[in-house]
Amino acid sequence: MSVFRSLDWVTIILYVLLVSAGAVSIYAASYDFDNASIFDLTEFSGKQFLWIGLSLVIGCIILLLDYRLYEAYAYPIYGVVILLLIVTIFVAPDIKGSHSWLVFGPVSLQPAEFGKFATALALAKLFDSYSFSLNAKISNYFRALIIIFLPIVMILMQRETGSALVYLSLVFVLYREGMSGLVLCAVVCAVAYFVVAVKYSTPLILGLPAGEFSVFVLICVIFCLMLLFYCRDIFIARNVILGFIGTGILVSVLEICGVHVNGLAYFLSAIGLGLAYVLVAMMRHRIKKFLITAGFVATSVLFLFSVNYVFGNVLEPHQQMRIKVTLGIEDDLRGAGYNVNQSKIAIGSGGVSGKGFLNGTQTKLKYVPEQHTDFIFCTIGEEQGFIGSSIVLALFLALILRIIHLAERQRTPFGRVYIYCVVSYLIFHLAINIGMVIGLCPVIGIPLPFFSYGGSALWGFTILLFIMLRIDASRKERRD
Repeated sequence: MSVFRSLDWVTIILYVLLVSAGAVSIYAASYDFDNASIFDLTEFSGKQFLWIGLSLVIGCIILLLDYRLYEAYAYPIYGVVILLLIVTIFVAPDIKGSHSWLVFGPVSLQPAEFGKFATALALAKLFDSYSFSLNAKISNYFRALIIIFLPIVMILMQRETGSALVYLSLVFVLYREGMSGLVLCAVVCAVAYFVVAVKYSTPLILGLPAGEFSVFVLICVIFCLMLLFYCRDIFIARNVILGFIGTGILVSVLEICGVHVNGLAYFLSAIGLGLAYVLVAMMRHRIKKFLITAGFVATSVLFLFSVNYVFGNVLEPHQQMRIKVTLGIEDDLRGAGYNVNQSKIAIGSGGVSGKGFLNGTQTKLKYVPEQHTDFIFCTIGEEQGFIGSSIVLALFLALILRIIHLAERQRTPFGRVYIYCVVSYLIFHLAINIGMVIGLCPVIGIPLPFFSYGGSALWGFTILLFIMLRIDASRKERRD
């Protein structure tokens, strides 16, 4: 019983509050005037309470197991789950274009949800290896990335893009463990390049679509900023800045005089000359940061060239449409944009205090599809309003901050890395799901943790959370 005395009961209380509020919200989302009791097993809410009860049983079993088992069997658990993901590709039925659910009679399970805790355990085990340091050698990065990307590839082969993207949140764990901030900067830049290039296809500026022109300008600005603040070489940065400004003025004058300038040729020439100048400086001064800066800029240009191909040839038509709707390029209110538009209407109609429990008209009239799963937050917004939505988000914030606190008090890399994996998954799910519902992110089918209906997601997060609690409860027994 000592493990129960060492448990972090604050996290458990927040967990119980969230799953209980989730079940009540599911009842509200699926309620109609013929509905029975909230605990009726024929209703979504009744089934969710059943999942919650089973989750608590699973949680108790996890807490009763020796904490050493999770570390000792981290790699075998990961291997078994990867095999399960591979099997799922071939045996899972086609459900809405996805092969990601294993059906056992009346019960369906999604292995991708269980891959999260297995991947977190394997990554934690890697970082807990003797004398392992992420920055010690480049092969350590590859080992960590293989653990992260292997389930991503398996899940993408199941045509379940949303679940696969969740694993990318583990990049934040690598950042906590010493990865350069340039990687996060690269991710932010890639998103910015993609959004700007796709959204602004007109008008043409120097023969380039406005989006591509803007991205080239952004690349030039980032080039100069990296020379100033990353390389900290004012002299070289000044020369590159003056070169960009001077050639920019020259091009503007030529255009005013009626001489057409090819924008693509101009930018490639200007950036190319800047890169050559920096590489010469790198060979002269032997400063590695110049090479990294040049690589970052060159990769940015190559990424820009790939955007149109990826958007037009790699993404599925429905994914393209969702992105266009999110970016405001098209208004497909009866197609890809229908869910989001109805969701925003529901949330907006809730006002400050909401319409009251079971009084949401958008919910009752079933205007929002999937309102008990991925779009459960619109039910909260409509019935409980801004106040109720804020309370739910405050509970999530409290849980996230508490988990970060638990991570920082761990005495081993295994505990710290595992718990940061948990909080990374949670933040990603929360940000993307809320972003989907209010129209800030494309709809990619990511559930709201502890709220969206479904046993797989609830069990997956429960296992994640209770393994974390078991590891934390034994921190005093572990080595310093």
